[in-house]
Parts: sequence; C-alpha cells; structure tokens
Amino acid sequence: MFPGSMGLDALKRDDGKSSANLLDVLSADPAKLRASLEEADAATLMLVLVQITGDRSLLARARPHISGPMNYHEKMPVELRSEIRMRLADALLDHARTGKALPPIPDGEDLREMLSIAVGEDVSADYVSMMREDLEAIQPDPRGLNWRHEPAPEKLAAFPVVIIGAGMSGVCAGIRLKEAGIPFSIIEKNSAVGGSWYENFYPGCGVDTPNHFYSYSFFLNHDWSHFFAKRDELWSYFEDATDRYAIREHIQFETEVVSADYDDASATWTVTTRTSDGRTEQLSAKSVISAVGVLNRPKLPDIPGRDTFAGVALHTAQWDAGLDLSGKTVVMIGTGASGQQVGPTIAPDVAQLTILQRSPHWVVPNPNYFAEVSDGMKWALAHIPSFARWYRFQLFWAFADGLHASLQVDPTWDDGGKSISQINARHRLYMERYLRAKLGEDSPLIEKVTPSYPPYGKRILIDNNWFDMLQRPNVELVTDQIAKIVPEGVVMADGRTIEADVLIYATGFQASKMLAPMKITGKQGRDLHQFWGPDDATAYLGTMVPEFPNFFILMGPNTGLAHGGNVIFITECQVRLILACLQEVLEGDAKAIDVRHKAHDDYVAEVDALHANMVWTHKGLTNWYRNDAGRVFALLPYRLVDYWKMTKDFRREDFLLS
Repeated sequence: MFPGSMGLDALKRDDGKSSANLLDVLSADPAKLRASLEEADAATLMLVLVQITGDRSLLARARPHISGPMNYHEKMPVELRSEIRMRLADALLDHARTGKALPPIPDGEDLREMLSIAVGEDVSADYVSMMREDLEAIQPDPRGLNWRHEPAPEKLAAFPVVIIGAGMSGVCAGIRLKEAGIPFSIIEKNSAVGGSWYENFYPGCGVDTPNHFYSYSFFLNHDWSHFFAKRDELWSYFEDATDRYAIREHIQFETEVVSADYDDASATWTVTTRTSDGRTEQLSAKSVISAVGVLNRPKLPDIPGRDTFAGVALHTAQWDAGLDLSGKTVVMIGTGASGQQVGPTIAPDVAQLTILQRSPHWVVPNPNYFAEVSDGMKWALAHIPSFARWYRFQLFWAFADGLHASLQVDPTWDDGGKSISQINARHRLYMERYLRAKLGEDSPLIEKVTPSYPPYGKRILIDNNWFDMLQRPNVELVTDQIAKIVPEGVVMADGRTIEADVLIYATGFQASKMLAPMKITGKQGRDLHQFWGPDDATAYLGTMVPEFPNFFILMGPNTGLAHGGNVIFITECQVRLILACLQEVLEGDAKAIDVRHKAHDDYVAEVDALHANMVWTHKGLTNWYRNDAGRVFALLPYRLVDYWKMTKDFRREDFLLS
C-alpha cells in the first residue's frame, strides 16, 4: 500500500518524493496526468494551480461558487473546472520540460486568501499559521523535537522512556522519540499494534472522519479505497506506519503494565509489567508516556440477570470472529456509534433484529460516507505536487472547528430546551428535515428517533443507512425500559419478553476510569487515582499532573473531540508538548520536569468554566462525557486551533525542573 522503506529524514514531510521526481512521473505520461485531473477535486486543483502560476485571478472567479466547506461540487461552472484542469496540466508539463523549480506554498495574506476562498469562509490568521505546518514540507518538522543543543549520545542513552500502549498515540510517540534519538520501549497488552482499530472488528466497524484527514501529518496514505474506510484498512495503516518507521522492534507485545512508581531521589520510574502467561518484570525508565486512551475497556450495562442469558452474549468491542448471525434472532442494546454501524450491517442476514434504544442520537448524511476513491483521485493525491496537502486542509476545515460556535449556549435563547442558540436551532431543523425525509412525514418512527436534547449534546453520527434499516420488516426499534435479562432473552418494563439467540451490547466504554486498572504512584507516594478522586481525571493540557514528574498522558482528560476534528491531530499536539518538556530536561542539568499546581489548577478551572457554557452541560442531558458529579472530564472545550497554540507555545513558567 505504501512506498518502500526509506530513511527517517527522507520520510518526515515529503512522503519520500522530491518535486523533481514527481515532475518526471508527470511528464512520462501526459495522458495519464490529464485523465487523472478529470477525477480530482477541482477546488483543490485550483489551489495547486494558483501556487504554481501565481495567477490569483482564478480565486476571484471561483469565489462566487464556493459557499461553504466542500460545498462547491455542483456549483463551480463546468467551464471553470475544465480550464483549471487544462491549465494545471500544461503548467506541470512546462515545469517538467524546463526543469524549473516549483514555487513554495505562499505565505501571509496570499495564503489566507487562498484558504478562505477554497472553503467559502473567512480563515483567520491563526488558522493560517496552523495549516502552514500541514501544508508545507518544512524541514525539520515543527511537530518533532528540534534540538537547540543536541545532548551527547551517552546522555540520551541514559534516558530511556517507556510508552504504555501501541495504539495510534503510542506509535506516534515512538516515531517522534526515534527521530529525536531518545531510547524507548512500548508495552502493549495485545498481540498487535493499532489499539482500538485492532480490538474492534465488529460488523460495519469504521471511521467517521475522512481518512485523508484521519492520518498522521507526516505519513499520508494516498491509496485509501474509500473516503471513510472500514476497520481492516485502518488497522493496516497503523501496522504499515509501525513498520515504515521501524517501531515494531521496540514493542513488547502481550504484556500489560500493572504499575508505575516514581523514585524522588533518582528521578526514575519503575514500571512493573505482566505477560499473558503471568510472568512479571520491572523496567527502569526516566520518563513514562501513557498511551492507553479512554475507549479501551468495554462497559456492560448494569441490568439484573445479565449473566443468566442462555444464548450468545457479547460486547461490540469483544466480537467473536467466528460468530454466524445468519437466520438468528438478535437483540441489540444501544444505538450509539457502534450500534449504528452494527445494526445496518447485520440486518439483511438475521431473521429478526430488535434494537433496544436508551436514547436516540442525531444523525446526519454525508455524500462521501460510502463512496470509493477513484483511481484518478488516488493518482492525483500521490503525484500532483501539494495536491494531497491542499486537500487535507479542506477536510480539516470542513470536519473540525466549523461547528464550535453551535456548541455555545446563548443565555437569551429559549425554545423549550430543544436548542441552545439560533445557530444550534438551525442545525436541529436540518437534522429533523433529514430524518423526516428518510422515514416519511407520517412514520411512527419519527417520535422514537428524534432526540429531545439539542444537537451535539451527544455525539453526532453519520447515517450508515440507519433510517433505511429501521424500515426493514425484520427490524423493530423498542424504546421501553429494560426490566431484566432472562435465559431466553430480555424482559421489558411492560412485561413483554423479547426472545433472542444472540444479545449484542453496543454500550460503549468505561471512559471515566482513565488509566485503570494501572496503579500510578508519583512523588512521595502520591497515588494518581486518589489525587483524581472517583471518575474525575484532570491534567494540564490533558497531558501532565502535578507531582508526577516526567509522566505524560496521551489522549488524557479533556482531550476528546465531539465537535469535529480527529484525535490524531490532538495526539500530535500532545507529543510536541511532551518533546518540549523532555528537551528542557535533556538540554540542561535537570533530571525531571513537573507541572506546577497553579498551572494545572488554572487550566482545569478554565476548562470547567468553558464547559459550563457549552451544550453537553445542558440541563437534563446525560452523556458519557460527564462523571456522576456532572463535570465534563472527557471533552476538549477549545477549538483545535486554540489547543494547537497552547501546546505549541511552551510556557516555561508553568513547569518545575528538578
């Protein structure tokens, strides 16, 4: 799927291909170039053409036809699209023929104008700075560790790091540490990398963020089969990244971390591990990075009689690969993200599918959700200079911070609790119209599937043919309360027994129990879970906890996303912060770095204050983002660009070196 192995320096930002090599490919087959441009995204091609030719008149001509992110496909005139494709082919072939170097990505106001017109909205200056990191093949990579005064090899060798988990974030941390020359090992409880994408393989399992965005910024894949890929392809991507950067040799598989204990005098962590056959081992580390995530411990509902069911019962995250559902009577509990992927996938094969809904979710369409990436688009992504980067920007804008404003509560707005602001109400109207169009105005399902809470109060789901599935003759949606589980099935509160051969729990994860069941002990024997209290994890920038020196958490408290974006971006921001912290230690005389109590407490107070004015704390609303006390522990309240700036700008005054 990916190019062959190359050195890390060649791989960092340009995917191993120079502009000269790309132009050679283009000039070798002009017909292939022109044919592929016909299948490639026109607005993205326009950005490449403006970059290469400097002809900004194209921007003015395109401006009236682009009114929102990715909302130009049917609006840009055919004549303009054709001109863009023809002129770009000519420009690329001219560069190949003359050997002229391709111009760099523009900067300043020129770049801002290009970005704004490409998405049909004003892109502010802070976004321009952030997106330039993604757009330009900058060396050295600004998200890596760029030494000011590189430590001696023996000093680096004496600073081993233990990473807990070889999922997306653990592999990312490993890649960056390897680039910096810092020794590390990764402890992984499974037999393969990939984390959630290895563990979850239930029917229909896939991503709800476009793949060309849901990927490492330093390791783009131009060969995704679909715009929204399924599990096997996603897992393969992380497997390939692990091998491409030679990380596998650093991983100890089928081994779980039991505890990590810090020794003040030596500034050393002792990490106790246990293998699958019960053997224990102790590792010594100068730093520990937890990369276990929050969605890795399945949550089963507390229903009386749950263990008495006589048939097959399983959680979506613990799927049985050999399970055959053909002709079976199936009951599924839960209609969240996994449920809405499983249900439509298995419905055509089962005899009867009864879905027990605790609360409905808002569902939106996406025209690319099932779409395949054409061969021409793949070719353009792989060969047209800068095309993949410009396209990634458009996805970033369309699937990230654009929704943030609709999450803010307007205290003067009151429509009976259905929405929280005028813009939020417009989103609700759009979603209501969509579900009515799918089900029909007189459908009795409308009342069952229309949430009473405002949009974005819970995770928004992309329509995976959910409404179509609900109208199948072998599918029933039940919204009554569950009383108990019995050997033959599920008993409802009204006394009805729903018989089942198979019981599926699509009930999510124990997200609030962060880093459990590991025991983490910091300075002077401080227990991390006691510091946090019951289900109330906090951390400075979601990454550091005071009195736990050289200990870092990836995808920690308040780093989850519910308004858009992707967690890989958040992870890359966190890893840059971690690298900056390690740089402070390794370039100086200190042994450890710790976050100050005040910096931690001020950050948590700001996070809580922001959440108090956002949709997920709406009165009467329940979601997994909050703990029993009502505090939002899981989600990031900031825009992605805000978090990028906060993790990019290292504030030395927030830290203690010892």
